[in-house]
Amino acid sequence: MCEERPALLTGAVLWTAGTDPTAPARPVLPDGCMDLIWADGRLLVAGPDTRAHVPTDTAVRYAGLRFAPGDAPRVLGVPARALRDRLVPLEELWSGAEARRTGERITEAPDPAAALEEFVRLRAADAPAPDPLLRAVVASLAAGRPVAETADAVGLGARQLHRRSLDAFGYGPKTLARILRLQRALALVRSGVPYAEAATRAGCADQAHLSREVRSLTGTTLGAYALSANNDTAHPSGSNTTA
Repeated sequence: MCEERPALLTGAVLWTAGTDPTAPARPVLPDGCMDLIWADGRLLVAGPDTRAHVPTDTAVRYAGLRFAPGDAPRVLGVPARALRDRLVPLEELWSGAEARRTGERITEAPDPAAALEEFVRLRAADAPAPDPLLRAVVASLAAGRPVAETADAVGLGARQLHRRSLDAFGYGPKTLARILRLQRALALVRSGVPYAEAATRAGCADQAHLSREVRSLTGTTLGAYALSANNDTAHPSGSNTTA
């Protein structure tokens, strides 16, 4: 079962999960975010996804901090594009000794999730301040505004916005806009909004457009996603999502 709450770091989410070996793994969908994950004592970094993936890790207990889009690179010190569609041990990004010591401290804490959150909070305090321009880009795209309008609003040319987006989000603003639109639509579907209405409210041209985007970004159909979401609601303990 996966539980989550707002983290102390602005815009971040702290989550915990345990696996059920009898339940099928549930795909993790693109959401524009990166996660720092504690998995039975190991620290992993989940980069920004451009497609769904099925977790294959065998850990029993997880705790993770999901950064707001664009925040993880400044805290972890690694450009997002280097981690696109990857799940990487932290020791590959930092010195192995530093990553191992951090993992040991979190594992030995009474509450690993709280220890992970405190570690990230302290590291973020020493990191560069959040870039208000990047946050404005995310807010604009999350609201469904076109990429060109967003670039004009933040005072960047198309090439400048694309270059900065690669380091901050792992991909260009058009991909981020698609992923955020997908998440808007799926949230509406989960709440019971009919597909056609969810499509137009999220910013798709029509239901067919949404169906194509769901298949492209998640590898499944809109109907199959809705059925899975309904099953998760009815049987929440059956989830073994790890991000």
